[in-house]
Amino acid sequence: MTTTSSKSHYLRGLRTGLPFILVAGPFSLLFGVVATEAGLNLLEVMGFTSIVIAGAAQFAALQQMTDNAPVIVILATALAVNLRMAMYSAALAPHIGKAPLWQRALASFFLFDQNYAVSVLEFEKNPGMTPQQRIAFYFGITCAIVPAWITGTYIGAVVGTAIPPEYALDFALPITFLSMIGPALRTPAHMAAAFVSVLAALIFAFLPYNLGLMTAAILAMMTGARVEIWLIARGKWS
Repeated sequence: MTTTSSKSHYLRGLRTGLPFILVAGPFSLLFGVVATEAGLNLLEVMGFTSIVIAGAAQFAALQQMTDNAPVIVILATALAVNLRMAMYSAALAPHIGKAPLWQRALASFFLFDQNYAVSVLEFEKNPGMTPQQRIAFYFGITCAIVPAWITGTYIGAVVGTAIPPEYALDFALPITFLSMIGPALRTPAHMAAAFVSVLAALIFAFLPYNLGLMTAAILAMMTGARVEIWLIARGKWS
């Protein structure tokens, strides 16, 4: 019964994740094109995208590499962009923390925006799901998106330079984040963090090596935490 139930949740997660291919495909295709144009060979491009599996961080690191930034700056930039993964992990822990270690390790490796956002919404909507049902649903979404991401990168790296510029594949990145961030802005802390991140990114855009991005991320997290503490102190946070 448990195996059947887990399988049904996996398949439901798989179906739920399929629409994200429409975004992951063009986004990964774009990365393959940009990485190849930046001078990476096919093996480097595929290793990059298969090991990191973090689109925004990959683009940020690639930009730094193109600008010949110091290695420490490249690593710091990628880390700053991916700091949200630490918050994602903390949010997922209460839901899948009782799953076996190897499953949690795989879930950590394959964690990205889409499977986090959809999974958390599903777990909150159905609190009666068992840990195995939750992890099955999570991996269902993951298995719908990751192959498309890797395949899209390969296609972009191999034939991407032949894609006409007017196709504007770079639309995928902002649309992806807007579609996920919009519904997530449910509290004053979320909205304050988002406002500060946009404002700080614009103010510090002049900093070299995209350091303004790291500054904006840090200030946004500090703001969100401070607003949350303030709301708790005033008894307005449940």
